[in-house]
Amino acid sequence: MRLPMMQRARDRAAGLNTGGFISGYRGSPLGGFDKALWDARKFLKKSDISFQPGLNEDLAATAVWGSQQVNLFPDATVDGVFAIWYGKGPGVDRSGDVFKHANNAGTAKHGGVLVLAGDDHTCKSSTLPHQSEYAFMDASIPVLNPAGVQEILDYGMLGWAMSRYSGLWIGMKTIAESVDSSASVYVDPLRALPIIPTDFELPPDGVHIRWPDKPMAQEMRLHK
Repeated sequence: MRLPMMQRARDRAAGLNTGGFISGYRGSPLGGFDKALWDARKFLKKSDISFQPGLNEDLAATAVWGSQQVNLFPDATVDGVFAIWYGKGPGVDRSGDVFKHANNAGTAKHGGVLVLAGDDHTCKSSTLPHQSEYAFMDASIPVLNPAGVQEILDYGMLGWAMSRYSGLWIGMKTIAESVDSSASVYVDPLRALPIIPTDFELPPDGVHIRWPDKPMAQEMRLHK
C-alpha cells in the first residue's frame, strides 16, 4: 500500500505529474491487500492513486493494460500512470492471455506495471501447489523475488524503473513468509535509485506503447 505512494513522491521530485492505478483479485498471501488499500483510500487519493478491485483477475489485468494507454490520447491530464496488478498464482494462470498482449504492447514512458503474484508452494491454502515464474517466463515478463518487507519496497521501486526503461511489465513474486510478516523498514522514496544502462542501444522509435502497432513489430521489439 505504501509502495505506490513512494513512487508518486519519487516522480514528483523528478518533476513528473503522474497518477497511480491498482486493480486485481484477492487471494492468499495477498488476501489482505485490498483491505489495506480501502483503509488507506484518503492517503491514496491525496497521491492521485486509484484503486478499483477487479471482478476477476483477467478483467483487472485488462484495466491495468488500459492504464498504460492514457498517453495515447491528446487530452491526458497526467504524464503517465504507474500501475499494480495483484492476484494469487491461479489468477496468474487465468490472466496469461492479457499478460502476453499487454506485455507485447508495451508500457507508457512515464507509467510502468508491477504484477504481484501470490504464490503458495506448499499448498497451505490452495487447491494445488503453485509458483508463477514459469507463467511469467512464458509471457516474457521479467521476475523479481523479494526476500522480505524491505525488498518488497526496494524491488517495487526498481521494478517500475525497469518497466519504464524496457517497456515490459515486471513480475514480483510474493510468498507468505515475506508478505505475512512485519519489519522496520526505510521508506525514503529516493532510497533504491535505479542505475540506467548506458551501453545498450534502444530502437530509434523506443520501446513504449504506441498506436497503430502491428503484432510482428511488437514481437520484434520484445525480443530485441
